[in-house]
Amino acid sequence: QVQLDESGGGSVQPGGSLRLSCAASGYSASRKIVGWFRQAPGKEREGVAAIYSPTGLPYYAESVKGRFTISQDNAKNTVDLQMNSLKPEDTAMYYCAAGSLKFPFVFDSRVLRRETYGYWGQGTQVTVSS
Repeated sequence: QVQLDESGGGSVQPGGSLRLSCAASGYSASRKIVGWFRQAPGKEREGVAAIYSPTGLPYYAESVKGRFTISQDNAKNTVDLQMNSLKPEDTAMYYCAAGSLKFPFVFDSRVLRRETYGYWGQGTQVTVSS
């Protein structure tokens, strides 16, 4: 019923850019949040960025601050992740996820924890190499 579909992944050289898009359907919540996560082989899935849907407030992992931008288009029900100045260490499978802000409803680092989210997309591969 709830479906999240990622697109936009690919292979780029270091310093290049990619724009990922997450199309969501069948999910609604008063305090909806949408997050982007990534997972490299042999590593844990880590939060990259999240957006608080009612206001568009973003949150970023320190590793991507200044390089990545998360945004939403409510009319299209999409959440995008613009990735600039890509590095080889950004190589991973990228997933979008949908959840809701938990009590006490503070938009902090907890929105980058995977247990915050109940719905996940299938992922799109991002490869950064020379």
